[in-house]
Amino acid sequence: MYKLYGVSSFGSAITELMLTLVDEPYKFIDVDGFDTPGPMRDRLLEINPLAQVPTLVLEDGEVMTESAAIALWILDRHPQFVPEIGTPERQQFYRLLIWIVANVYPTFTYGDRGDRWSPEDATTLTENLYRYRESLWLWFETQLDAGPYIFGEQLTLLDLYLPAMTRWRPRQAWFDQHTPKIAAIANRVRALPQLSKVLGKNGML
Repeated sequence: MYKLYGVSSFGSAITELMLTLVDEPYKFIDVDGFDTPGPMRDRLLEINPLAQVPTLVLEDGEVMTESAAIALWILDRHPQFVPEIGTPERQQFYRLLIWIVANVYPTFTYGDRGDRWSPEDATTLTENLYRYRESLWLWFETQLDAGPYIFGEQLTLLDLYLPAMTRWRPRQAWFDQHTPKIAAIANRVRALPQLSKVLGKNGML
C-alpha cells in the first residue's frame, strides 16, 4: 500500500483525489505542522528534503514528489484518464498540467507567506501575487471549451486540480463570477460520488 504524506485542504488533496479516482489503495499520513520547525517537519524531511506535500512513498520504498510527476506516474498505470497519444488534446493536457504547477503553484509558495520572502513589505508582495494569480486563471478560462470537463466528455486527472484550487484564494465566489467554465468543471468533479469522501474530508465540497 502506498503512503501519502499530506495535510487536509493542502495540495496533497489533489493527489488523494487522483489515487481515489483510479482506485489505488493508500494510507494517508497527516503531517499537519510540517511547514514550521517541529516533529512533523522532521518526519517529512526524512523522506523529502524539501519538506513539501504531497509526498508519496511507493510500495518498494521509492519516493514520488510533485503533483504533476505523481499524476504522470498514475497515468502510466491508468491511461484512460488522459487523452490519447498523438492527439492535440494530449499535447494540451501536458501543457496545462505543467502550466498549473509552474505558474499558479508558485504564487502560493511566495504569496501565502509574504513575510518570509519580503519582510519589509510583505503586504505588497502578497497582494501583487494575488492579482497575478487571478490573471493566470483568467487565461486558463480561455483555454476551455464548453465542457463538461477540460477535454470535453473525457474526465482526466487534470480536472481534479479544479475542485481543490477553486477553494483556495481567490476563492469560489471569484471563480463563479470571473471564470464560470472553471467553476462548472470543479462542481462537476465535486458531484462524482466516488470522490465525495475525500472532498468532504478536505473541505472541498
